[in-house]
Amino acid sequence: MDAATAAPLAPAAPPTPDAVDLARAAGQGPLDYLRARGYVQDVTDEAGLRAAFAAGPVTLYQGFDPSAASLHIGNLLGIMMLAATQRFGHRPIALAGGGTMLVGDPSGKTSTRALLDSEAIAANLAGIKTQFARHLDFAGGAFVADPPNPAAMLLDNADWLLELRYIPFLRDVGRHFSVNEMLTAETYRTRLQEGGGGLNFVEFNYRLVQAYDFLYLSRTEGCALQIGGSDQWGNIVAGVDLVRKADGGKAFGLVCPLLTTASGQKLGKSVGNSVWLDPALTSPYDYYQHWVNTEDADVARLLRLFTFLPEDRIAALTAASGRALREAKAVLAREATALQHGPEASAEAEAASRALFGG
Repeated sequence: MDAATAAPLAPAAPPTPDAVDLARAAGQGPLDYLRARGYVQDVTDEAGLRAAFAAGPVTLYQGFDPSAASLHIGNLLGIMMLAATQRFGHRPIALAGGGTMLVGDPSGKTSTRALLDSEAIAANLAGIKTQFARHLDFAGGAFVADPPNPAAMLLDNADWLLELRYIPFLRDVGRHFSVNEMLTAETYRTRLQEGGGGLNFVEFNYRLVQAYDFLYLSRTEGCALQIGGSDQWGNIVAGVDLVRKADGGKAFGLVCPLLTTASGQKLGKSVGNSVWLDPALTSPYDYYQHWVNTEDADVARLLRLFTFLPEDRIAALTAASGRALREAKAVLAREATALQHGPEASAEAEAASRALFGG
């Protein structure tokens, strides 16, 4: 899978000037921008990553497992991070986990994942690959003109993981991993405790194959940064270490918080159901309604994470409280829906909402 397979969509034009435009004009780099907007929980080497960004275009990636026919709002945080760094002139790779999905990520799971077969994974990949094109520029030059921002890439790790030979992989990659160290990881430790559901050998190897993705992309694409959710910290650090041990390379990892609402509900759930990015599964109207029904305490944070609105605009919108926050919620819904489904679909959803609810 590559950029040429992406649907002929284009990222929705954000407000001009948007938050990234203003940050770049003020001399702010992508790491400072990401931290200011609330995307950063941990970085492996902050000073080194900042220097890498300053030295020229950095290639970075995040993996997305095709566990369903669509991505959901929980995945959108990573897509927004890729989109923001591309707007600073760097090169993002959206990595579909067609290979790692055959293994199954045990992170955050108390029991073994139900493994999908190759046909189901292929069907899911076909559904999700077009969803990146609303946010990332696969042609290049859409966000930064001089020099033009690099084109994003869409890859599938099945293209290299399924070609691996077992004994050479154990010898060349497995020797860099300590079983003792892996057993101290929270994911493995929890599963191995009494009542933890156990851990099978396939799952135990997940960290190796995810780390190998980083090594492979470092070698083939010059990739220097992996991003992801905080539940992936151990896997990402393993990839950083593998690049160093195997090739003497310099690599970085950055993770964002796993988001919950002010009431403790997992972000991306609406009355217990996932909010999908595919309009066939969650209509633009329902998508808009999810955002417009944001809890008061979450509005400012979500405006920073899921829109490119400038900080002063967000501050002005969220200075009020109570019913006066309705406009801020409407702006959040309008901007987030436009980014995902386009301005026309957003306007239609807003008009329908106002017709039904008067706001």
